[in-house]
Amino acid sequence: MTDVQRVGLEPTQEGASARVEIEYCTQCRWLPRAAWLAQELLTTFEAELTELALKPGTGGVFIVRVGDEVVWDRREQGFPEPTAVKKAVRDRVAPEKSLGHSER
Repeated sequence: MTDVQRVGLEPTQEGASARVEIEYCTQCRWLPRAAWLAQELLTTFEAELTELALKPGTGGVFIVRVGDEVVWDRREQGFPEPTAVKKAVRDRVAPEKSLGHSER
């Protein structure tokens, strides 16, 4: 049994893995912000994501990755609004998915 089957999620495409990682700074105490964003993504993409990881870091890091691709970096783009991150994730894991009122 694979990890995907064990938690009851299916990959978005045959053999594809929709893994999101949020790397946050422990020195800055950004865990609550990272956990909140993780909750927002898991709620929005409950059927599309196979994994969401919180990765402790240092030095002011706050980066969101889909697979190996950085979709949000606080150093370049500032702190993200959940809607902006949802759109970036959606564009990579479920481009046909509507985000409802968040897209207006």
